[in-house]
Amino acid sequence: MQYRKLGSSDLMVSDISLGSWLTYSGGIEADATRGCTEAAFDAGINFFDTANVYGRGAAETAWGEILSAHPRDSYVLATGRQGPAPVTEPTRAVAAVEGVKHR
Repeated sequence: MQYRKLGSSDLMVSDISLGSWLTYSGGIEADATRGCTEAAFDAGINFFDTANVYGRGAAETAWGEILSAHPRDSYVLATGRQGPAPVTEPTRAVAAVEGVKHR
């Protein structure tokens, strides 16, 4: 697997990421979700993409459970937020993050 810097940060992410929109939001069973995610790790993928609207949080919940078995510094998890108002105020940003933590 090849890796590159993420923007101007020091994070190194795999050239290939694993997304969860059509898969882990309820489209496949939990065992297949875990198997796919573990296969991605085995292939060197360390960049995972999800959002709060995928399966109404089901994708975030699945990866929260699966990724918790891996050291936190072994992956980068990108999650988006969609809702009625943009997250421009600090209190809204904190509320959005807290919502993800509870899924």
